[in-house]
Amino acid sequence: MLKQFLIIGFVWPEPKSSAAGTRMLQLIEVFRLEGYKVVFASPCSKSDNAFNLEAIGVTQVSIELNNASFDDYIKQLNPEIVMFDRFMMEEQFGWRVTEHCPKALKILDTEDLHCLRKGRQQAYKEGGVFDKTYLLSDVAKREIASIYRCDLSLIISEAEMAILKQEFKVDESLLLYLPFMLNSISDEEKSKLPKFQERNHFLTIGNFLHVPNYDAVLYLKNTIWPLVRRQLPSSELHIYGAYASQKVNQLHNENEGFIVKGFAENVDDAMQSAKVCLAPIRFGAGLKGKLVDATINGTPCVVSSIAAEGIYGNLEANGFIEDHPEDFANKAIQLFQDERLWNTKQQHGFKIVSQRFSKANFQKKLVEGINQIGNNLTRHRQNNFTGQMLQYHSSQSTKYMSKWIEEKNK
Repeated sequence: MLKQFLIIGFVWPEPKSSAAGTRMLQLIEVFRLEGYKVVFASPCSKSDNAFNLEAIGVTQVSIELNNASFDDYIKQLNPEIVMFDRFMMEEQFGWRVTEHCPKALKILDTEDLHCLRKGRQQAYKEGGVFDKTYLLSDVAKREIASIYRCDLSLIISEAEMAILKQEFKVDESLLLYLPFMLNSISDEEKSKLPKFQERNHFLTIGNFLHVPNYDAVLYLKNTIWPLVRRQLPSSELHIYGAYASQKVNQLHNENEGFIVKGFAENVDDAMQSAKVCLAPIRFGAGLKGKLVDATINGTPCVVSSIAAEGIYGNLEANGFIEDHPEDFANKAIQLFQDERLWNTKQQHGFKIVSQRFSKANFQKKLVEGINQIGNNLTRHRQNNFTGQMLQYHSSQSTKYMSKWIEEKNK
């Protein structure tokens, strides 16, 4: 009988819309290769962009919040591993998993640190300097508690690993650094990519439901793009992203070369048609999928330091990292015009993919980490007394609140 692996998702994966969707499919692939029967369950309604998981052999199940039907379901499934997609799902369903499947290994895929992203956003909104005051929020208390209640948390960025260990003193045994898992780009694939002279505009991309992406587009529209157009009056900036609202579409202006394209059916095609990718993200967390997509498709980038976080490590960037708008615009223009520089930066990107995000390396690391904990689960949990304590108190409060809501809804 196949081992059961249950994922409880905050949303259904949308790999064409967000980096989170792409990462989820990468994680599913690892466990399917390890012989698990993968089940993806979510209380969220599906959008038209949701990936058909059944096409890759994954069972899809709709579940309800605050409903005892989940108890019956998970007892029958009896999974060996349960993974929560974002801490909010662990808050909602973690106590039920613990109560009915106490031997199930519990994994939290953080996607990014929500407390870091929201803290940076609040600091930006207030015009303040991001510090511990913004980091140590109520969201942080909830998120860190969730990390402690789980047996292992997957952390996508080295910067976030450092914050968890240094600022929150989370023991390293509870954390696993797991960035995007990518195949190296072969020489044949590189040779098929459009060359410098075959590309002809700037590009930015990002799901517009994600506030940092919309802010970056406004920043480009009002500040950076006018500086570029002043020196390159015939250039265009193509803006791609899922869920473009009316306020996004109203930014479209052909006279300014500011072209809102909307949802990209094929991100690779969009990236390969562009000469330079722009990502002036001013707040956020995690790894930026747009930079990974650009790197894979040989498209050099100009990015902010927030956007660059966790991507390059000690390697040369596949472009430039600039936070001042004039410097950002000037580097974008330089990359757009200088073929030799552009080719050099492109090669840096290929090296980043192979040395920083090796699929084989991180798949092995994930499997080994889970097996090590699974083979010593009792001892692992005994060494995490904080987690046991939070499990006892948090689960009781969450449990009875959920039961109260359940009764109220009858």
